Amino acid sequence: MAQFMVIMDTSIIGVALPEMQADLGFTQGNLSWVFNAYVVAFGGLLLLGGRLSDLFGARRMFATGWAVLAVGSLAAGLANEVWVELAGRAVQGAGSALIAPSALTLLMMLFGSDPKELTKAFALYGAAAPAGGTAGVFLGGVITEYTSWPWVFYVNIPVAVVTLLAIPRLMPAAPPRRGSIDLLGALTVTAGLGTVVYAVVRAPETGWSSAGTWLVLAAGAALTGLFVALQATRREPLMRLSILRTPNLAAANLAQLLLAGAWIPMWFFLNLYLQQVLGLGAFESGAALLPMTGAVMLMMIVLAPWFQSRFGPRTMIAVGMAALAAGMLWLSLVRPDGSYWADVLPASLVAAIGMSLAFIPSLGTAISSARPEEGGLASGIVNTSYQIGSALGLAAMTALAASRGADELGDAAALTDGFSAAFTGAGAIAAAGAVLTLVTLRTGRRSAAPEHETAGSS
Repeated sequence: MAQFMVIMDTSIIGVALPEMQADLGFTQGNLSWVFNAYVVAFGGLLLLGGRLSDLFGARRMFATGWAVLAVGSLAAGLANEVWVELAGRAVQGAGSALIAPSALTLLMMLFGSDPKELTKAFALYGAAAPAGGTAGVFLGGVITEYTSWPWVFYVNIPVAVVTLLAIPRLMPAAPPRRGSIDLLGALTVTAGLGTVVYAVVRAPETGWSSAGTWLVLAAGAALTGLFVALQATRREPLMRLSILRTPNLAAANLAQLLLAGAWIPMWFFLNLYLQQVLGLGAFESGAALLPMTGAVMLMMIVLAPWFQSRFGPRTMIAVGMAALAAGMLWLSLVRPDGSYWADVLPASLVAAIGMSLAFIPSLGTAISSARPEEGGLASGIVNTSYQIGSALGLAAMTALAASRGADELGDAAALTDGFSAAFTGAGAIAAAGAVLTLVTLRTGRRSAAPEHETAGSS
């Protein structure tokens, strides 16, 4: 439920974006910040969430995160101005940053002693992410069509209440540990990520060659450099930099980053193509993406674990990324007068299969590579990689689409050119991920899960 909800909150707003734009006054270029405000807070605070999970106990942080998510959802639903909406989305992201790493730690606590069960758990956990993403689009369409856009946020509140009531009975407790919290590190990494995304999103408006664009990019790079310097000198850093030297951990996180950088822009622009070019309504647009959910869940739960045990994570990730790239390039052929059956459905299913093959082995390899006492940190790092990839990938593809005409509302040809450019760019990201996986990942034919057999039994 945690994985389903935190990813659903990135996608449920997609169908509602046109109504939110009209009611709150977003421009076409700034509309992506409804997504990015959530993702930047989510990605930037995940390392802090992982550290808090290790120090104060995963169950406690899991519950705290659900409470924060409920508060942010209420604020986002009640918003009547742009800045209030973005603040509510950021609070939602902060809650998810507490939920996601503690959820993975709890999963390892529950199933880490049995590699076979852990592989099944990762399959279900992995399937919940794209299922939540696509189900969010459908649910957002139903809500927007039959109620109003604030309810895409209010729907989180009853789920949070039920989950909070269930946590004490279902989730294992862990004793807190002594240690310090690097709040300055959390602030600098969040500010650095947000600054870079802001620069990329604004670049089409200010110009890539303008001094303002490069000054903001330099500020983002400086904040990121400051974060690295702090981690290198702190006695108890937010992220122990040497953990990145753990075999396969950095490579698996790179795969997650590039996977998100390709998948999230595809979802974002595919939804806009369905509504703004093909003219589908909110409900129809959401329903049009349901076949992707079915394909993802079938592949992840039934077929991907079998493929991984037979071929190993390295091959799975590379093949999956290549299939995702193929699906993106197919989508880049969309036409202004196209149809769902010819232009969208076949290509989206190929992309969904690619996502399914790559997600679980890259996630499992990243988590299982770390020491058991750093499970929260490893969870925070891999979730951070995915969310940074989401934010930067969407920001870059938004800039690319805008440069090709995607900000020309009402002009189907210009919009299609922009969306096609975004699909092509996302396909290039996925193709790069396939190549880099083959170069950097040193995983054999075995699953990532057995690496925790000793850790779980201890």
